[in-house]
Amino acid sequence: MTKRVAIIGSGPGGLASAMLLAKAGLDVTVYERSDQVGGRTTALEFDGFRFDVGPTFFLFPQVLEEIFRACGYDLRREVPMRQLDPQYRLIFEQGGRIDATPDVARMRSAIAALAPRDAENLESYLAENRAKLAAFTPCLERPYESWRDVLTPQMLKLLPVLRPWNSVDRELRRYFSDERVRLAFSFQSKYLGMSPYKCPGLFTILSFLEYEHGVFHPLGGCSAITRRMGELARELGAKIEIGVTVEDIVFNGVKAVGVKTSSGQAPVDAVVVNSDFAQTIRRLIPQTLRHRWSDDRIASKRYSCSTFMMYLAIEGSLPELAHHNIFLARDYRQNLHDIEQGHVLSTNPSFYAQNACVTDPSLASVGCSTLYVLAPVSHQHRNINWRQSGEAFERLMFSQLEKIGLKDIAKRVRGQRLITPDDWQEKMHIFKGATFNLAHDFGQMLHLRPHNRFEEVEGVYLVGGGTHPGSGLPVIFESAKISSRLLLEDMNVGSRWHAMSRGVGDPAVPQALSGAAIST
Repeated sequence: MTKRVAIIGSGPGGLASAMLLAKAGLDVTVYERSDQVGGRTTALEFDGFRFDVGPTFFLFPQVLEEIFRACGYDLRREVPMRQLDPQYRLIFEQGGRIDATPDVARMRSAIAALAPRDAENLESYLAENRAKLAAFTPCLERPYESWRDVLTPQMLKLLPVLRPWNSVDRELRRYFSDERVRLAFSFQSKYLGMSPYKCPGLFTILSFLEYEHGVFHPLGGCSAITRRMGELARELGAKIEIGVTVEDIVFNGVKAVGVKTSSGQAPVDAVVVNSDFAQTIRRLIPQTLRHRWSDDRIASKRYSCSTFMMYLAIEGSLPELAHHNIFLARDYRQNLHDIEQGHVLSTNPSFYAQNACVTDPSLASVGCSTLYVLAPVSHQHRNINWRQSGEAFERLMFSQLEKIGLKDIAKRVRGQRLITPDDWQEKMHIFKGATFNLAHDFGQMLHLRPHNRFEEVEGVYLVGGGTHPGSGLPVIFESAKISSRLLLEDMNVGSRWHAMSRGVGDPAVPQALSGAAIST
């Protein structure tokens, strides 16, 4: 009898799991409570304008390429995309800017304009992080279920290379003395919702990934990826039920045996949870079955920042901006303190602005542009009442946009939508509105993060940013590979994944994927 799997949530990890498990021959049903697939990687559309709700950077496409290839598809054919150069523009309030480029000679010149001695160390940074990524990649591609999986001879040999006791900023001080240059290579810690002064130093690989493998824009936005993944999952035999909420996971003892939904009840052999970990586990798994991850334990964990979002429909073009633009305030450290320790709103916030129509005019009405603005802010906290503070912070952000050359931009707005941390919590069902899930400090990584094979019960698996390896599209896709392999092993189901352009056993094939391809 064909094994039945329910997937809760159709975010990137859930859709990747649906593709892989359907390809393996399982009976897969995805339940999505909203009216479209994608989760945080979905689209917001109004008045002829289309915005990505969440992620706008598409990095390291190799992971998703391998998933597509394993399922018989070519990612570049299914989702056309363009590599950006410059990748993004960094604007420093204390003076200067960098148009970041994967062209090493040009990047060296851009750094030299700010700090000539730092420019001399660019190649050293790239070479050392190339080695670091190669060493750490196998660690990202396998599960961690106890400290025994961490304290292995292989992992211990990596410590001198990874130096996890250093922060990202401290690691970068080995190459760059100018704070602006360090910020150019460390703001990426915000992809994890963390400060570069606290984020573990191994994550200097994030900026390296951009320079080594590129920053891409999928035509139609990142939501085009999840939209196509939903279509392909259906082609592979998965069912996707839109507008259906999972109200309960049914257990026989500690074994998941069914799901109760707003449209009925269905028996299952396994459940894959892709929706927000903290919110979903507290709601769907009784506390009597949870000990390590009790409600109190979940609430006591450290969570990432949240984001204040502005989606602006703009009359005319925005030639002042690159595709991606990051404004780094003079008091950047104070910004981070306000977010992570003070839990207050900064008076001079740093922010990110996307001008996607410079690359992809299809996102806006003719003669118009989309402007996506993101300001990192505290997750939900009693210090901030968004119902009282939201309008004032919106006005502040319009003032901040003038600092990147957008004078009187408010007069050109033809429509807008806003999202606050309250909206992330109440409308997107994200615990504390923490957009990047559990924080990625060293005490909440590897086996200390919720396990891909959820450790409290049987037959429940996790994918997405709340489990190992963590947040960000490439590692979320990696989590789908890991969890799918574990699920198939537990069911003793042999995978029928094929159509891979590289053979099993080739060192270039990640172990998580090749292991699943030959499991029996």
